[in-house]
Order: sequence, then C-alpha cells, then structure tokens
Amino acid sequence: MDRAQKEKLVDELGQIFESSGVVVVAHYAGLTVAEMQDLRGRMRASGGSVRVAKNRLAKIALEGKPCAGMGELLTGMTVLSYSEDPVAAAKVAEDFAKDNKKFEILGGAMGETILDRAGVEAVSKMPSREELIASIVGCIGAPASNIAGAIGAPASNIASILSTIEERGEAA
Repeated sequence: MDRAQKEKLVDELGQIFESSGVVVVAHYAGLTVAEMQDLRGRMRASGGSVRVAKNRLAKIALEGKPCAGMGELLTGMTVLSYSEDPVAAAKVAEDFAKDNKKFEILGGAMGETILDRAGVEAVSKMPSREELIASIVGCIGAPASNIAGAIGAPASNIASILSTIEERGEAA
C-alpha cells in the first residue's frame, strides 16, 4: 500500500468516525471467511458496515475526532462495525458475538462517549430508531382513539339501557 492509498484510507476512516452514530471495535482472530461474510451481511441488512483497517492508520484517523479516546481499543486484529443509527451496529455485533465466541467485542464509541464492553451491550439493548418512532406514533394516536371511544360510549350505553328496558317490558 503506497502513501496515497494510506492517506485515502485515513480520510475514509475519519469520515466513518465523524458520521457514524456508533462504532464498535472487536477482535476477530480465528473467524473464517464465511463467518466474516455473515457478519458483513447482517450489518448491511441493518444499515451498517464492517471495516477491517490497520490499527496505526485508524489511530491517525482518530486524531482530532470527538471519539479519539477510542484509540486505546485498537490493539491486535480489530474490526470496526459502524452505523448511522446509534443502536444498529451494537445490536448486530452483540448478536454476532453470541453466535461466535471468536468475535470478542472490546468497546466502541457513540459520538463523544467512549464505550467499554458493558457500554456496547447496554447500547445494543436500547430500542432502534424505527422502534422509537413507532412507539411515539402510538402515543400520539392513543389519545385520539380514546376520545373517539369516549364520545361513542354514551350512545352505546343508552342503547344497551333501552334494550334492557324493552326486554323487561316484554317479559312482564
């Protein structure tokens, strides 16, 4: 890899560190090609990506970035999993780590916040952006349906009372 290629790679990594909602760092020593392809496929399906880069170049790319403290995690054979959604990459990495013991999550970063192993696990348990949007929409729609039910309830109550009175009148 010549100097121009290294500079291009450092720029790409810098963009990843700046624009990603979450970056997860993990060791991947011992994973097969098929297992790595599985990880890439899972990450792609959730809107994220996987990148293997030289630690030295990744540390250079981290300089001056909000998540620069993550550089201490970059030792050994590391892989970067990242996504714009602040939860997606962490969820996929956690699920993959459960299935593959050779995939060891070291930590990561979420914006300026440096995450340890437990931090990545906590982020993975948070609801995704889509789940949050769905719950907000549900909360917004619930009062309207409650109002509609309350408006319709007196009419149905009156109808059932009249029906009961009519039944009693027929029985007498």
